[in-house]
Amino acid sequence: MFSARRLDGGAGVRREKVGRLVDYLRECSARGRAVDLGQAAFVTSFNLLSATFFSVDLIEFESDATQQLKETIEGVTKILGTPNVADFFPILKRLDPQRIKKRSEFYFGRLLGVLGGIIDGRMESRSMETKNDLLAALLHLMDGSEYDLTYKDIQHLFLDLFVGGSDSTQCIVEWAMTELLANPEKMSNAKNELRSVIGEKNQVEESDISRLPYLQALIKETLRLHIPGPFLVPRRAVREVEIGGYVIPQHSQIFVNAWAIGRDSSIWPNPTSFEPKRFLNNNIGFKGQDFELIPFGSGRRMCPGLPLADRMLSLMLGSMLHNFEWVMEGGVRPDTTEEFGMALHKAVPLKAIPLYCF
Repeated sequence: MFSARRLDGGAGVRREKVGRLVDYLRECSARGRAVDLGQAAFVTSFNLLSATFFSVDLIEFESDATQQLKETIEGVTKILGTPNVADFFPILKRLDPQRIKKRSEFYFGRLLGVLGGIIDGRMESRSMETKNDLLAALLHLMDGSEYDLTYKDIQHLFLDLFVGGSDSTQCIVEWAMTELLANPEKMSNAKNELRSVIGEKNQVEESDISRLPYLQALIKETLRLHIPGPFLVPRRAVREVEIGGYVIPQHSQIFVNAWAIGRDSSIWPNPTSFEPKRFLNNNIGFKGQDFELIPFGSGRRMCPGLPLADRMLSLMLGSMLHNFEWVMEGGVRPDTTEEFGMALHKAVPLKAIPLYCF
């Protein structure tokens, strides 16, 4: 699904979803309305995934269903990132003192119900329609005898993909726009690059990405300063190992504090400052080879959706910057308070007014 050939074949779908985002922002601009940028990015990334997986858009901009689904996925990530005292004192598991089990059953149940309804509908209509998407391929494998793939396997696979794909993309776009609104000169640098490379009236295309080094640098800087998964995905030690004089017992659960690595003053000068130019004169990337910047992890267990996220982030941010000027409602400075969990959300959602340029 994330191979270069498949991603190249899906360029038209990504162009369509980003085009719908631009149309929505243009409509808000005409009305002088502030946009919840996190929700707009969420709808765009979620519909990209649903179109790829199910050949259909599942949500719309500014609908109650969209808000409920967004809150459900954010609820899942918050629960996954909450330390559970019952993990340290098993005698408390039945009591569930923090209500983590109860809340997780609610949020996971709601999301699995949505996905189950889509899968059930496709299974009922398979004889009437043929679609070339991921769900069709998985149902075909489930029918065969070569793979031991169950209905529940498919349901939970999609849950992982939607939670990991839509929430993290939303976080990165929202944080990038927050930092750019807080640093107008950085936004001006990005807009000037887009104007000089693409031209005033042309749209940002995937073929343009490699010619936009400052846009790539500001995405890297956002990933360094506001990594979407502060502790990455938990690992487990398959054997006892000694690292730096510390013995890690076999089967230990391991968290990598990538948030702290991104703010380590021994690696990054002025680590709390948003400085995209720090990535202009070096080859540091976020694809797992440079351990000072590992927002998607590294090695065999790194995020498989990295190639898709790389393209979508550049397209979404490039289009939002190239087509619009942005101002904060009331002229206030954007809040940069972080809310920790499995994903690093903003404590206060970013709302800004787009001013259409062309």
